[in-house]
Amino acid sequence: MALAVAHSRGLDGLNAPPVVVEAHLASGLPSFTLVGLPDTEVKEARDRVRAAIVNSGFEFPQKRITVNLAPADLPKESGRFDLPIALGILAASGQIPAPALADYEFAGELSLSGELRPIRGALAMALQTGDAGKAFILPEESAREAALTGSTHILAARSLLGVCAHLTNREALPAAEGAVAESRPAVADLSDVRGQAQAKRVLEIAAAGSHSLLMIGPPGSGKSMLAARLPGLMPDLDGEAARASAAVWSLVGQFRPEAFGVRPYRQPHHTASAVALVGGGNPPRPGEISLAHHGILFLDELPEFDRKVLETLREPLESGRIHIARAARHAEFPAEFQLIAAMNPCPCGFHGAPDGKCRCTPDQIARYRGKLSGPFLDRIDLIIEVPALPPDALAGKSEGEASAAVRSRVEAAHARQQARQRKLNARLGTQEVDRCCQLDAVGSKLLQQATTQLDLSARAWHRILKVARTIADLAGSEEIGAPHVAEAIQYRRFARG
Repeated sequence: MALAVAHSRGLDGLNAPPVVVEAHLASGLPSFTLVGLPDTEVKEARDRVRAAIVNSGFEFPQKRITVNLAPADLPKESGRFDLPIALGILAASGQIPAPALADYEFAGELSLSGELRPIRGALAMALQTGDAGKAFILPEESAREAALTGSTHILAARSLLGVCAHLTNREALPAAEGAVAESRPAVADLSDVRGQAQAKRVLEIAAAGSHSLLMIGPPGSGKSMLAARLPGLMPDLDGEAARASAAVWSLVGQFRPEAFGVRPYRQPHHTASAVALVGGGNPPRPGEISLAHHGILFLDELPEFDRKVLETLREPLESGRIHIARAARHAEFPAEFQLIAAMNPCPCGFHGAPDGKCRCTPDQIARYRGKLSGPFLDRIDLIIEVPALPPDALAGKSEGEASAAVRSRVEAAHARQQARQRKLNARLGTQEVDRCCQLDAVGSKLLQQATTQLDLSARAWHRILKVARTIADLAGSEEIGAPHVAEAIQYRRFARG
């Protein structure tokens, strides 16, 4: 048979559209042509496939070979098409049965010896492969990753020869088993932090409702230390959220089995560009906010980030998604991250210190804080000051609560939110806020007074309601009372000199 068809998957953001690989052999001078909008990596498959076929003991046909990757308007990138291209050529030349290809989808990069190498995006592809009703054959390492979707139709292969033996019914490929973590990443404990009772309380509120948080304080007051302990206060991700987070990591080839189900914690340097933070490139790749999907994005030294970079976070903070539009490509990535940020009160960091160490002028302080726009700050739920610790607090023993004790309260609050609205409070929409965040008469009057005196926006009003709802959940109260509202209001102010 001079024509054979194999099935594979491309990647377009987190989507994995089907790709049909058509191999045709014709008479004429020997040649190997790839069509269907392949990029450089795919074009190089010609040499890899030729060597892999020969070194696997098959004959490379000395004919005019044309391989079409359809649809033609979908850009094809990476080496994942090596395996279906090689199988299409072998089927078209009659060395393996062509009808056997119809029941499978294939993806894998070939080495020159015919061994299969892992590919990126296997988990993202496997999440959509089940809809096609075909088994999915992948390199062994990628198959273990893809098996985390729970599908029983993922087959693990080590080489081109092994795939061909399976298709000819000589030796069946084994079903892939999900990657198992041998050890979990160590998490820092909250009991290590001395003093800072208010900061610990706010950290608990942030964990309970997935609220964004900005900590303002002098150098060495413990801001970064507090942020690093937030993952230990939150429960592990459930199955669906864990797979969604792992799929993003799979896209960039950084998936690790030991991190499956653990909330990601990302801390980009303040020199990061807008593309590094929100994603981009050609083809578009996810950025830090997407790698922090269902996890935490910590931005230390917040005003040191370029202002234009910070402004790109405004829409994802609201929508939980980022749409990247380029002239030739469009892609959308999930970005439901929890923003935790830290900053100094002034350029030198000691503004307001009792010993008068600060030497910054009022103009310098104003310019420093002016790097953060009002609309950006308006999207942050909790803003607190983290003061420097006195010497006696540093000299004493740490007697604060352990992360496990706080985590038990956070888990109880999460359970209340899931039972009430099927999502955490920070993700409530406008209508859901109206339904789930009703105040009593005293609390409503208090919020109205605060809105007038502090000149709060409508967005700030709703965020105060969400934080108050979380505080009530931590207290085990179905009603949101005046004490809950009062505590939420005090976390909305921005420190001023």
